[in-house]
Amino acid sequence: MDLVPALEEPLKQPLKSVLGPATAKVMAEHLGLHTVGDLLHHYPRRYEERGQLTHLADLPMDEHVTVVAQVADARLHSFASAKAPRGKGQRLEVTITDGSGRLQLVFFGNGVHKPHKELLPGTRAMFAGKVSVFNRRLQLAHPAYELLKGDSEEAVETWAGTLIPIYPATAKLESWKIGKAVQTVLPSAQEAVDPLPASLREGRSLVTLPEALLKIHRPHTKADIADARARLKWDEAFVLQVALARRRHADTQLPAVPRAARPDGILTAFDDRLPFTLTDGQKQVSTEIFTDLATDHPMHRLLQGEVGSGKTLVALRAMLAVVDAGGQAAMLAPTEVLAQQHHRSVTEMMGELAEGGMLGGAEHGTKVVLLTGSMGAAARRQALLDLVTGEAGIVIGTHALIEDKVQFHDLGLVVVDEQHRFGVEQRDALRGKGKQPPHLLVMTATPIPRTVAMTVFGDLETSVLDQLPAGRSPIATHVVPAADKPHFLARAWERVREEVAGGHQAYVVCPRIGDDTDEADDPKKAGKSPEDEAEKRPPLAVLDIAEQLGRGPLQGLRVEVLHGRMHPDDKDAVMRRFAAGETDVLVATTVIEVGVNVPNATAMVIMDADRFGVSQLHQLRGRVGRGAAPGLCLLVSEMPEASAARQRLNAVASTLDGFELSRIDLEQRREGDVLGQAQSGVRSSLRVLAVIEDEEVIAEAREEAAALVAADPELERLPGLRTALDALLDEEREQYLEKG
Repeated sequence: MDLVPALEEPLKQPLKSVLGPATAKVMAEHLGLHTVGDLLHHYPRRYEERGQLTHLADLPMDEHVTVVAQVADARLHSFASAKAPRGKGQRLEVTITDGSGRLQLVFFGNGVHKPHKELLPGTRAMFAGKVSVFNRRLQLAHPAYELLKGDSEEAVETWAGTLIPIYPATAKLESWKIGKAVQTVLPSAQEAVDPLPASLREGRSLVTLPEALLKIHRPHTKADIADARARLKWDEAFVLQVALARRRHADTQLPAVPRAARPDGILTAFDDRLPFTLTDGQKQVSTEIFTDLATDHPMHRLLQGEVGSGKTLVALRAMLAVVDAGGQAAMLAPTEVLAQQHHRSVTEMMGELAEGGMLGGAEHGTKVVLLTGSMGAAARRQALLDLVTGEAGIVIGTHALIEDKVQFHDLGLVVVDEQHRFGVEQRDALRGKGKQPPHLLVMTATPIPRTVAMTVFGDLETSVLDQLPAGRSPIATHVVPAADKPHFLARAWERVREEVAGGHQAYVVCPRIGDDTDEADDPKKAGKSPEDEAEKRPPLAVLDIAEQLGRGPLQGLRVEVLHGRMHPDDKDAVMRRFAAGETDVLVATTVIEVGVNVPNATAMVIMDADRFGVSQLHQLRGRVGRGAAPGLCLLVSEMPEASAARQRLNAVASTLDGFELSRIDLEQRREGDVLGQAQSGVRSSLRVLAVIEDEEVIAEAREEAAALVAADPELERLPGLRTALDALLDEEREQYLEKG
């Protein structure tokens, strides 16, 4: 049953349009607004007061702005040009002021006549356009404008004593045109069905949804705006948390085989042979996981851990507990390099326990097999056989594990490493290989602020490892401003030589491979920042830098390259030589970002560091300082000191706290669509809720949602909430949550 027909009415339809067809078309194409409800939820970015003007002194360059100001002066000039050789060209220069600064407006050609008549000194108006610089002065060329007349009845009613909403706009549709369109549909707000239960709304003194929509679009006071925003934040947080709570509730209804570890099995034998004691954090997280594994519904747990906090060891102990209980465990890694690395480190940690059924294998042992796409046919056949017979208790692999021909004897646990690298479909396909839904442990070394974990991973229980194992060394990080101070870069290469002379090894990381076919390797291609747009030079490349270093500052050292387009056998051989100390310097792309573990590597130089995100730089840095010797990370950049990119690098250099950096990263990128897979910040389902600032609202909404879903899982008593959920969970997001 359609509960909100007025709000679902399309802005543009063949026979009658709510708005003019041209306006409706621009709204659909440029702002993604298709229905009356969409437009009502397109909230103002800020508000102007009639008596308080925008600060012209603070205008951002190259941005589309809307300002309210008064004309101070207007002059018409004639000039000669190619189009008007006899000096008949016309240019109108208008100076506007708001008390804080002055701004020049320019109009040319036939476009001068209307503003020349209308923009007289003393006239007040709203102006919109893109800020540019001409003759070292800020200006708006051919801005759109709307006069703020005080005499006409309509103007008095619209503007007098009210706050003027400034909407997120585009060059094709100015803020005040959006405002007029909103005023046209605002009466429909009365028909908005409220998703919040009345008891919750009244208990928190929140206004109704129709009232909030009226107050956000047509506020009379600042208190109106605060009321509206407080209410609309709750809507966004609560509806999202209800969606996640329903997902968690559905999971508890699924059957799973309990997998409790035996007291005298392979896990005990493994713990006995460990040459060190577990950290308190590792013990606590292991207890949480073992408790989940022993229940009769599937575990869904997110394990967050700082780079090098020992997540792999915790995951391995969980896998051994499942093997003890008669099941199999699969670990899914995002790259072949990482799958091979995990396989090597797991078999080394387990020793003869990883040789179950083999001569010399331990009594409690099991087979640990590797499965990747590039394996030879014979090895692959044997691995598949070991899985289907149950001979192999543990399998580590890439997405090759997901293929149809891979069958398990009894899959009990799926461990997903670096979950953000996997599509939901891939995780889902692997989980579908159990006779009953297997338990799921998701690991990430990208620290996630608590509120983001509650939203993006709200259907998972969360464990955090924030304690580094004993013996880990601190990492010193410095920014190397290559353009301002070239001698700093020369010194960076000297430091690398010093580390190698001291018996250590180094990484050099570049954003690109360098064979001219690697657009995809540029981490910024998907969403360029203005600085990257301005930076015309292509990113530095592995193949070029390796050659320059070998001939220049690192001549005489053993330099090798590693990148994603090499044959898997070659990649593995390079990593083996580096791990064995046969290579001094490894020049690589971000293929080394996750999981690569060479304790003897103490230095890292990241070229064009400004082309990487904050979290990615933190991940990369975690590859050094993994042994007893201190680590050194040098962030090389040609960006100017005042740029946002350099501030980002300074933030990375100033702290080793990944959770602090993830907050900075999130604040800079904005919160992408928190339900979507790409957390890119391009388009968000959150309009007023800020994941970092509104931590309290999100935490409270999560508690309220959990209680509500426990009492009424189908939301039978709350049709308004069901409607809001349907709007939030379009088909794609519904699948995302379903597959979780």
